[in-house]
Amino acid sequence: MNLGILTAIFAAYLGILIFFAYTGFKQTQNADDYLVAGRNVHPWVMALSYGAAFISTSAIIGFGGVAGMYGFSLLWLAFLNIILGVWIAFAFLGTKIRKMSAQLEVATFPSLLGSRYQSRFITVFAGLMIFVFMPAYTSIILIGGARFLQEAFVMNFNTALLILAVIVTVYVLTGGLKAVMYTDAFCASVMFLGMMALLIGTYNAVGGVVAGHRGLTALNDLVPESLTAMGHQGWTAMPQLGSPLWWTIVSTIIMGVGIGVLAQPQLAMRFMTVRENKSLYRAVMVGSVFIFFLVGTVYMVGPLSNLYFYNTQGIIAADVAQGNIDLIIPAFISSFMPEWFLYLFTLTLISAAISTLSALIHVQGTAFGRDILETMGVQMGKKGKSARLPQLGVMTGVVLAVTLAYILPGSIIARATAFWFGICAAGFLPTLVGALYWQRGTRLGAIASMVSGFSVSIFGFVFLHIAESEPFGIAMALFGRHALLPYPWTHVDPLLYALPVSAAMYIGVSLLTAPPAKEHLKRCF
Repeated sequence: MNLGILTAIFAAYLGILIFFAYTGFKQTQNADDYLVAGRNVHPWVMALSYGAAFISTSAIIGFGGVAGMYGFSLLWLAFLNIILGVWIAFAFLGTKIRKMSAQLEVATFPSLLGSRYQSRFITVFAGLMIFVFMPAYTSIILIGGARFLQEAFVMNFNTALLILAVIVTVYVLTGGLKAVMYTDAFCASVMFLGMMALLIGTYNAVGGVVAGHRGLTALNDLVPESLTAMGHQGWTAMPQLGSPLWWTIVSTIIMGVGIGVLAQPQLAMRFMTVRENKSLYRAVMVGSVFIFFLVGTVYMVGPLSNLYFYNTQGIIAADVAQGNIDLIIPAFISSFMPEWFLYLFTLTLISAAISTLSALIHVQGTAFGRDILETMGVQMGKKGKSARLPQLGVMTGVVLAVTLAYILPGSIIARATAFWFGICAAGFLPTLVGALYWQRGTRLGAIASMVSGFSVSIFGFVFLHIAESEPFGIAMALFGRHALLPYPWTHVDPLLYALPVSAAMYIGVSLLTAPPAKEHLKRCF
């Protein structure tokens, strides 16, 4: 790309972001505006913001590369993203979250749970889990965006990292969730155009839909022996049932991320921003189409890159990327797409990074300022009315994310995403669903569920699931081996046993303890 043209396009792009951020700033008059955008956001803006916060560079680059390595089996994740992440999330969880948060007059995910169960501990614990573990996910988004800026503008990585962090921090600090959602909606539009062009261009490059899929199926003999030994049966087939690769794809990638989306705090807060349930129903179609073209595209483009590279260079995508799967999508795009698309894709990736970063940093800020500090009695301004503590949390969250961005190793994008989504599902999902749909759920049941869900999940990642336990090294240091149990537990994602434990604890303890007061339940429901 021409650096001068790219710089001019990026400057115009930043100008548009500044306009939307300033609009959000001008409309932010109180804490409710800062935290939940005044609860009057247009349903299309909400749907686009939800999708942009959901889809990041980890989905486009990280999971696109995973699809290039493992094949079309990742399309099951796209299916779950639409069915669970949009249809179920909007119609069954979103409507209840919107109504209950308004009735209880709460503006954050932890405070919703804490108010429903009348527990300060739940509010602080949920806020603490978000503030402690979310920076790891935030940092990988920051790394992905900064690496792309580094390559596109030929700049130092540290400079790119700070530029991205400063851009997001400024408008999250000043404009709150209104500025975040307005800029998200713009970023989502850019991402949608970029991925549509990529999908059409890819199928055109491999001879069309039918020819492309037939050609890719014919390359089964080129699957590396190491992957075949793990259960890989070709890019157009599911891995062998029960094989290590099957467990990785099904339990970690498909179920871990597919189910985990239902308990993402940064996404749940979007439901609090609309005025009525009708707005959520209107947003379902927009959200579904957006998610299909964003994640569906990369999960199709990734595998098809193998056919394109074989036809043009005689090797598969992993060989072109020299084993680094995070390079598959960038290498594929730069090899055949016209120059104008490279500029569009640059903006697509920057948009994906900025939109997700702003959502995560906003949630970290509110968790630290409102849910932890304010709940524990710390005040800056009038309690419940000031945005100063959340703003302090934003600054603290940015510092943590930038620090981790220098510490975390490479090739961690998809793994860190699955880790965050998985622990959220185990720690939050039973308590959240029970809060919205089961009036018999009790405070002690919710506490037992959340503590056990997070504890079992983290234990699994540290001592059982070898993809994380080996690099952590704690199991080796304490017990002299990378994992405490043999296969298949080394490849079974902790979500599959942590979530049932969490749900059982919630139901069992709730049934053994006194139900909530009827007056409180009447207020909630």
